[in-house]
Amino acid sequence: MHELSLAQNILEIVEQHVPREQSRSVKSIKLRLGEMSGIVSDSLEFCFSAIIAETPMSNALLEIERIPFILACRTCKNSFASQAGVVLCPECGGYDTDVVSGTEMQIVEIELRETEPSQC
Repeated sequence: MHELSLAQNILEIVEQHVPREQSRSVKSIKLRLGEMSGIVSDSLEFCFSAIIAETPMSNALLEIERIPFILACRTCKNSFASQAGVVLCPECGGYDTDVVSGTEMQIVEIELRETEPSQC
């Protein structure tokens, strides 16, 4: 299950970018996950919840935006959504295509809760 190591990597990235004293303020981590990334989003969410359970970030949510698998035809310049293994352009029938999106995994936002100003 590589989702566990990916969840650990996500936690490490958040820890690198959020000061330790603010880690309780982490509300959500927004992730872009391509349909063809090979990552099972339910497993990733489960693993992430499990590894943050005993941390100051235990209330943080992992919000996943699914990114469609999009190809671009080099012949006619048409871009189109596709499924695994289907690379034929529906416009011209060409098979000389490039992947535009759908294989990525990106952390795009770490949202923090607003904290109350400390009273002196």
